[in-house]
Amino acid sequence: MSDRYAVIGNPIEHSRSPEIHALFARQTGQDMEYGRILGSLDDFADDVRRFIAEGGRGLNVTVPFKEQAFALADERSERAQRAGAVNTLVFEGNRIRGDNTDGAGLVRDLGCNHRFAFAGSRILLLGAGGASRGVLFPLLEEGPAALVIANRTAHKALELAALADDPRVTGCGLDALAGQRFDLIVNGTAAGLAGGVPAIPDDCLAEDGWTYDMMYGREPTAFVRWGREHGAARALDGLGMLVEQAAESFLLWRGVMPDTGPVIDALRYY
Repeated sequence: MSDRYAVIGNPIEHSRSPEIHALFARQTGQDMEYGRILGSLDDFADDVRRFIAEGGRGLNVTVPFKEQAFALADERSERAQRAGAVNTLVFEGNRIRGDNTDGAGLVRDLGCNHRFAFAGSRILLLGAGGASRGVLFPLLEEGPAALVIANRTAHKALELAALADDPRVTGCGLDALAGQRFDLIVNGTAAGLAGGVPAIPDDCLAEDGWTYDMMYGREPTAFVRWGREHGAARALDGLGMLVEQAAESFLLWRGVMPDTGPVIDALRYY
């Protein structure tokens, strides 16, 4: 039988992870199958244990279960500890190992696929929830001069900035961004789900600055459109991040890193 993997979330029917991992498996000659699991909002742990009992080897975890996956794991990687969330579970004997590949996926997409120069840059990270926490430390490891976390409720941004414990990191409310300019603006908020964008100043993007939306879709997201309208040198969505974080999970499970470029091209709608 093929080794079994899956992505678990609620909702889950929209997930493109099965397509991604099928392409990875075909490319690398791995004998595996990968499906979707609609997780129970009442008993995530039971769903995971049932999958393990049925022979499952690993899971990707998406909204809203990443913090529950963190709690369920017997051991966690350093990047999972820092993120306070787990998006990849590896089943080894009777133990569950948790990791978080989101930040690595974002950095690989921006740095390797698009050649963004992180060193010495000024970065604005919008949102102070799980998505932002998952990418904060990987972004800092790339050597920016400053990273500002801005959130609709300022105290959450201040709390996340304090957690970073890094002099380059500050937190504030969206209304405190006036007069500041950034080389890269990363949207980690859910505003795009309703077709909106965070209420940031029109002039906060530096000349030749980039925008990056962690969300993606069949059409350009609201934040991608904002970037284009405000003169971004590059206005990117999160499809590349999705594929790159999946590749990191694939490496954890199978011990081989797939070539992500052809997979991103195959999945790109526009």
